[in-house]
Amino acid sequence: MSHLPPALFVALAELVPELHVHCAEPWCLIGSAAARLLGAEVGVADVDVLVTRVDAEALAALWADRRDAAHRPADGDRFRSQFARFRFPGMPVEVMGGLELDQGEGWQPVSPGRLVLAGVQGMAVPVPSLDDQIRLFESFGRDKDRERAAALRRLRQSAVLSIVSFS
Repeated sequence: MSHLPPALFVALAELVPELHVHCAEPWCLIGSAAARLLGAEVGVADVDVLVTRVDAEALAALWADRRDAAHRPADGDRFRSQFARFRFPGMPVEVMGGLELDQGEGWQPVSPGRLVLAGVQGMAVPVPSLDDQIRLFESFGRDKDRERAAALRRLRQSAVLSIVSFS
């Protein structure tokens, strides 16, 4: 796995234990932080957390003093959710409760698919599997998402080459 940037590590060290304690339903990281946890060489500017709407409301109440009320998410015409951005040590955390995507055919729930656990200093961090992350990034359709999907494909290809070289 690629080295975690210090800012990401600091954010995860505080965030992940709180998510394990305060989320009643399954949750996972998505976006660039999730891709980085699987080893993709991508930049990470924030941590995206996919939760249920109920858990998003609970986290918003818990972290009310951390909320960045001035932030407005980009691409509101493509994405909608119970959204809030919070200030955490290291980098911002964006919580998306009940995330939906409109690819031109109406709003559809975003499903993370099969989750795997990435280990970070003894913490279990749920993220979508490699194939499911590629699927998600491709469905989001933005240039930055296509770049992240390509980085994950390179990671998959290097893993296949490593296996073949041991044969």
